[in-house]
Amino acid sequence: MPGKPVPSDIEIAQAAKLRPIVEVAASIGLSEDDLDLYGKHKAKIHLDVLDRLKNRPQGRYVDVTAITPTPLGEGKTTTTVGISQALGAHLNKKVVTVVRQPSMGPTFGIKGGAAGGGYSQIVPMEDFNLHLTGDIHAVTAANDLLAAAIDVRILHESSQDDEKLFNALCPADKKGARRMAPALLRRLRKLGIAATDPAALTPEEKRRLVRLDIDPASITWNRVIDISDRFLRGIKIGLGPEEKGLVRDTGFDISVASEIMAILALTTGLADMRERLGRIVIGTSRTGEPVTAEDIGVAGALTVLMKDAIMPNLMQTVENTPAVVHAGPFANIAHGNSSIIADQIALRLVGEDGYVITESGFGADCGMEKFMNIKCRASGLVPSCVVIVATVRALKMHGGGPKVVAGKPLAPEYTDENLDLLAKGLGNLTAHIGNALRFGVPVVVAVNRFTTDTDAEVEIIRKAALEAGAEDAVATTHWADGGAGAVALAEAVMAACAKPSRFRFLYPLEWDIKKKIETIATEIYGAAGVEYSPEAEAKVALYTRLGFDQLPICMAKTHLSLSHDPAIKGVPKGFTLPVRDIRASVGAGFLYPLCGDMRTMPGLPTRPGFYDVDLDLETGKVVGLF
Repeated sequence: MPGKPVPSDIEIAQAAKLRPIVEVAASIGLSEDDLDLYGKHKAKIHLDVLDRLKNRPQGRYVDVTAITPTPLGEGKTTTTVGISQALGAHLNKKVVTVVRQPSMGPTFGIKGGAAGGGYSQIVPMEDFNLHLTGDIHAVTAANDLLAAAIDVRILHESSQDDEKLFNALCPADKKGARRMAPALLRRLRKLGIAATDPAALTPEEKRRLVRLDIDPASITWNRVIDISDRFLRGIKIGLGPEEKGLVRDTGFDISVASEIMAILALTTGLADMRERLGRIVIGTSRTGEPVTAEDIGVAGALTVLMKDAIMPNLMQTVENTPAVVHAGPFANIAHGNSSIIADQIALRLVGEDGYVITESGFGADCGMEKFMNIKCRASGLVPSCVVIVATVRALKMHGGGPKVVAGKPLAPEYTDENLDLLAKGLGNLTAHIGNALRFGVPVVVAVNRFTTDTDAEVEIIRKAALEAGAEDAVATTHWADGGAGAVALAEAVMAACAKPSRFRFLYPLEWDIKKKIETIATEIYGAAGVEYSPEAEAKVALYTRLGFDQLPICMAKTHLSLSHDPAIKGVPKGFTLPVRDIRASVGAGFLYPLCGDMRTMPGLPTRPGFYDVDLDLETGKVVGLF
């Protein structure tokens, strides 16, 4: 039974009675042969499970999103887990939770973990929030191998003539015959050179094959690390005596912002991942042609580093329902959703009468829009229902309440009943409901209820949600009560999933870049129009010339407002969305316009979370994590 008062997250997680992961796997039809075990309580799922189950009907597909959140977050993951526990442990339905793996950077910073909370979380929560099975480390290694390959290629091209470079890249065997690596054969095909025998190539063909002539000023590929280290945002490299003065400015991003992480989340299999990794564009040549990881010859090695990371991770909730944790793309720069492969496997495992509950990063204007237009487009999967998480606290903020600051006590306006303030903020909820309905999917609102919320406040939210077109709006107490506190919500989700989904995308890929951007800006954010900087205009022209204009759009903007300005709350109107630049994640398969100042490397606060984290040397348990 849940304890009162509710203990800390880590105390709940460590007190949970975990089932061996092979038993959790068996509950959804997986045998031990389908797994690679990582201890007793986590495992990787083999990809061939998809082939074995390819003819099984798929379950219902539910995306959990939220209104525009406060900096504290409104409980999406907790709600996702709560619904799953209600369905599986209380309503006896086949269900799998599918969520992203969090970065360790925010875990040791100010945000905390992402395993859910209270009596609705994924366990072991220490593993979930830290190394898990090493997927983020694999992304880090692959990303930084590519970064090293870029700079060393520039170095060697600058110091060797064409013949010496060719001889190095096509080494001779003991008999003097030169061999062509698979990467070079792929480059020959790209260049339209018919000959494959190194000896048959002309001097001009050799030059075109081996000389990429990368323009250092065009390089967009940063190094990454899974720690929030603001001092690595901007660095100089090439300062060593052996680098021949090839100094340039670059920087570090956090690992989950790497395009390789976005590829992991959007790939549909090993062969697809190999091709996507090869398509990564790191910059251009001095003549303006895109240079890819395949051109550099490193795509095969990247695939080897990622071959285990592509397998989803099986875990469980505190009520022993199965959870799949896989991929963790940034929800600002990338699309902020867990992997397609995890969803595909889970939907087959639960079968026609089962449910897969996943979630999208940040508010519905960010993660849900990208879930629909990017993830569902890449996967071919059709959502059955959207759950929008709302809190009294956040809606009061949108109504004009005092600033909410992480780590500081809430103002009395948030803890005392204030119906007028709440009513003024309801527009943010109705805007998000309207946005979800644009995609033709039924909507249920989950009011994540805190102990200070009153019945009158919850009722106002319920009425507003129904008037805006939601199928239902249900108060839920899953944080304090576990799955039992989300049974009514789960029943509402089941009822919504039984209704027909008339799913549609917001835009076709055939539209030009600007039309797609402007459709998202005006229809989802409520902007009056879009303003492009000269840099953004140049990128529109470049990407159109290179054929990237047919890619979907992954808007990079703040999650703290429907607009580009985090200070503007509620439902902004009449604003112009500024697009200061547009970048291409060609391997992942999207363009991302930058709206405002986007950080790809978080910084640590004055008092980081790591102050409280330690190891109990007597028990071996982690303490102070959350």
